[in-house]
Parts: sequence; C-alpha cells; structure tokens
Amino acid sequence: MRVLRLLVPALVLLLVTPATARAAAQGDEVPRGPTFVDRAAQALVDGIQFGAIIAITAVGLSLVFGTTHLINFAHGELVTLGAVVAFFVNVAAAGPGLHIVAAAVIAVVVGAIVGAVAELGLWRPLRARGTGMINAFIVAIGLSLLLRHLTLVVFGSRPGSYREYDLQDPITVGPVGITPRDLTITVLSVLVLVGVALLLRRTRIGTAIRAVSANRDLAEASGIDVQRVVLVVWLLGGALAALGGVFFGLAEIVTWDMGFRLLLLMIAGIILGGLGSAYGAMAGSFVIGIVAQGSSLWFPVDLQNAWALLALIVVLLVRPQGILGTRERVG
Repeated sequence: MRVLRLLVPALVLLLVTPATARAAAQGDEVPRGPTFVDRAAQALVDGIQFGAIIAITAVGLSLVFGTTHLINFAHGELVTLGAVVAFFVNVAAAGPGLHIVAAAVIAVVVGAIVGAVAELGLWRPLRARGTGMINAFIVAIGLSLLLRHLTLVVFGSRPGSYREYDLQDPITVGPVGITPRDLTITVLSVLVLVGVALLLRRTRIGTAIRAVSANRDLAEASGIDVQRVVLVVWLLGGALAALGGVFFGLAEIVTWDMGFRLLLLMIAGIILGGLGSAYGAMAGSFVIGIVAQGSSLWFPVDLQNAWALLALIVVLLVRPQGILGTRERVG
C-alpha cells in the first residue's frame, strides 16, 4: 500500500505535466521555435521567389507601356489565361492530361497568340483612329472585366491545382527551407529574365524595341518598322504573362482572378523600377516581392500587398523617377 501511495501521485504528475517540462526535468534539450533571424531569412527567400514571379509578368507589361504608352489593365488576365490553359491541358479530367511542362509550353504559345490578336484586332485599329490614352485606358479596363468574367464562367469559382509537384518535402539549408518546385520556379524565372535582358541588349529586335521605347518618332524616321516591333512586344508580353501565370499557379493555386490580384503588384513594380524600363521593372518587382513577404514578420499576411505599396510611395518620395528611371524635363 505504501508503494501504491507513492506511485499514484507520481503517475498523475507524469500525465498532467507538459512534454517540455518533462524534458527539462529529465535534462533533455527543450525544442525552441525559429528565431527572428531565421524567420527573416525564410521571408527573404520567399520574397525572392515571389518577386521573380512578379518580375516575369511585369516585364511584358513594361515593354508594352514603353512602346505604346498604354498601361494594359487586361495584362493580369493574360496571367490568368496562362494558368487556366495549363490547368485544362494538365488535369486529365478536363483535358488530355499532359505533363505540366508540356502544358506550360502550350500555355505560353496561347498567351503569345492572344497578345498578338489583341494588338492586331484591337489596339492597332484604335491607334490608327487616333484614340486618346484616356479612352484606351477605359477600353483596357473593359477588356479586363470581360476576360475575367469569361474565365469565371469557363473555369468556375473553385480553385484548382496541377497534378504534378503538389506536395513536396522542403530542402533545408540552415534556417531556410524551400521545396524543389519553388526552387525550380525561382531559377527558371531568373533564367527567363536574363534571357529577356540578353534579347534586349544583344539582338536587332531588342535594339529596335529599346529605340521605339526611347523615341518612337525618331525610331520610325530611322527606318525601324514600328508596327512590327510593337507586334513582337505584344507576342513577348503575352508569352511572359502566361508563363508567369503557370509559375504562380504552381507556387500557390489556380483561381479565376489570380492575375487581377497580381496586377497591382506588377504595376507597383514597374512604377518603382521606372516607367518604360524593362530592367527597372525587374528590379522593382523583386523589391515589391521581398517587402510583401518580409512584412509578414510583423503584420498579418492579408496586409502584405498594402505594405508593398507603402514601400512604393516611400521610394517615389525620395526618387520620383523610380529606381532605374531617368528624370524628364516638363515643359
């Protein structure tokens, strides 16, 4: 009986004592959560990945603005189009069930075609008629609403995901963890951005794009086929937007309004980097992505876009022309 009197309180104490307290009582190391430095390092990695996705979609929008001075508010729907086309081609229940790589290639081709059709069927005739920029902005907003709700009708309101690379164990390097899928998305995005930079710097069409962006009239007087250059820009912009949509859908989830949610961050990255500068759009997008993810260290995730836009305002107060933009004389 004396033994039972001693054992019963001990068993009760063992059951009600938390695991960490028992571990401390036994001399074991108590597990601790990640430190602020660890969380900041993880937020930086996540921000670089998010910024790469924003950059790959924003470059095309920046090139379109540089050559036509049009802020295409329907550019976000091209992002959604790429993700949705890849979804229908990839998911066996809705399409042929091709691998996501093949589905991404098809989505990029479709995005380029849609961009070219929009230029030839809508924007070029409007420019030929001398449509003002304000009217063009209104048309772009109307086109965005039309495409977005058509996507809602076709795709539906329920989110979807691709068949491949859905659940993966992260690769851990010190305090930072990243899945092979996210690492591949980041590396491919950076390689595509480098490819776009080389295209603009080392090829004839890239030189023509930069010339039209700098001075459209002078470029046309120099013998450059401006209409052909603008068409190439729309092809390139549509392809990059569709590819960015596939990457965004892989990193998160495919929804009918995903491009619209990304559009504001694209515009913020372009303005932050410098209007009309493709390299500025790349730099500004990475800053926006890092700030958006880094803000979650202190504030709710729902406010990350707001803090990214606040960073935009702060930078423009100090440098109104943007990170890589140039000052222009007014008047």
